[in-house]
Formats: sequence, C-alpha cells, structure tokens
Amino acid sequence: MANKIIETPKERIYRIIFGTDTPAGRLFDILLIATILLSVVAVVLDSIESWQLRYALELHLIEWFFTFLFTAEYLVRIYCSPNPRAYITSFYGIVDLAAILPTYISLFFPAASLLLIIRLLRVLRVFRVLKLLQYSGEANILMRSMLMARRKIFVFLFSVMILVTIFGSLMYVIEGPIFGFTSIPRGIYWAIVTVTTVGYGDITPQTVLGQMVAALTMLTGYAIIAVPTGIISAELMTEMRRDRNSRRCSNCESSDHEVDADYCRHCGTELNPDSK
Repeated sequence: MANKIIETPKERIYRIIFGTDTPAGRLFDILLIATILLSVVAVVLDSIESWQLRYALELHLIEWFFTFLFTAEYLVRIYCSPNPRAYITSFYGIVDLAAILPTYISLFFPAASLLLIIRLLRVLRVFRVLKLLQYSGEANILMRSMLMARRKIFVFLFSVMILVTIFGSLMYVIEGPIFGFTSIPRGIYWAIVTVTTVGYGDITPQTVLGQMVAALTMLTGYAIIAVPTGIISAELMTEMRRDRNSRRCSNCESSDHEVDADYCRHCGTELNPDSK
C-alpha cells in the first residue's frame, strides 16, 4: 500500500494561493479577484472630488485596509513560494509590490507641497487589476503573444516614427509657421495625429501641396493599421498551438515545458498534473 503523502503547512498554503486545482484554491482566487475589484473601485471614488471631500476619512481607512491585505498576501506568497526570487522578479510579483508601495511611501512625505506627488503615486494601486490577468489562460496566451512579437512591433514602430518624421518635416517646409507648423516637432505631432486617423483639427494644411501630402499621410495611416494586427495574430496562433501541447507553471507563469515535464525548468516548481 502506497504511503500517503503528507503536505507541510507551507506546501498547503502554496497549493491554495498559487494553485486552482482545489476548492480552497478556487475560493481564494474568487475572494482575491473580488478584493482587487473593490480596491480599484475605492481608488476611482477617491479621485472624485465630491467623494473625496465628503468621505475623506472613510476612503483613507479603506485604503489602508486594502494595503494591509495585499501586503499580507505579498509576504505569504514570498514565504510559500519554492523560489521566492523568481516570484519577486516576475511580472505579477512586481505588480504586487507596486500596488502596496505608494501608500507606505506617503508615510515618509507628509509635507503639504508633496501631497500632489503622493496622490499621483497612489494611482499605481490601479495596477492591482493587472493581477486579474493571471486567472485567465486566454489572457496569458495574449500576453505571451505580445511578448514574442515585441521585436517585430519595435521595428514597426521605428518605421512609423521615420515616416512621421519625414511627413512632419515636409509639412514644416511646405506650410511653415504661418499655418501653424512652427517647428519640425510640431509637424511631427500633426503627422502622428494624422497617421493614427485621430485628426484633432488644431493644425490643418492650407496649401494645395500641403493638402496633397496630408492625403498621402492619411492613406499611409490606413495602410499600416493592419500591420500590427497581422503580427499579433500570427504570434497568437503560434502560442495557441503551443499552449495545447505545453504545461504552465503556476509560480512563474512560464509555459515552455515538455508535455511529460514534472517540474518547471525555470523555478523548479512542481507542475500541475491538470495543466496540460
């Protein structure tokens, strides 16, 4: 008769917090998602002046309540993680830290002149909502697709910057300051707005040649819209095929494992048998 494997308290906590294959783990995820959403709602309400003036004390207490909760969760994740360093340096580990730091930073900057800076730092708490992505396999596939396509996207953006610099320079030469194109950066701003099909209308070409360049810029904008879509779509299809035949680590979120792998090749965490 095979010996029954007895989990240590640390292993049990790890399975609940990082895993979703147990009722306790699923309940923890649901409660965490609800807490994240409530904390974000508190941030949004705190940004409304009427709410902030009327419920300043209540919102301040709620802020510290959520800060203590997420701090405890962050410390427990470090404690039970098989590889704490991998968690701390991972995307979600950094998000967890960024979500709780601003409130503590406010303790060391009480001067009235710095209140605006502290208030801006507190907006970082909205980043907690990014943690919701780790509870959706489809969202993780999309994130990995964007990560794999980062070089292609960089080349595309660099090419677009060259085009808008050329168009902006042409409009500066053709239209000149008299029609609002007071500098090349101003012309580049117009080109970016035009290529992205936003068209604010605060600067418009008045000469026939300038309007011809503007028409060419707009057509170029429509032509390049499909490029990033194609790049992401191709990588997304590749990741979806890979995801069908791979296993994902619940600790560091890496998925480049063999089908028969038992442990993560990056952090050494045991892979979930149900994550094929």
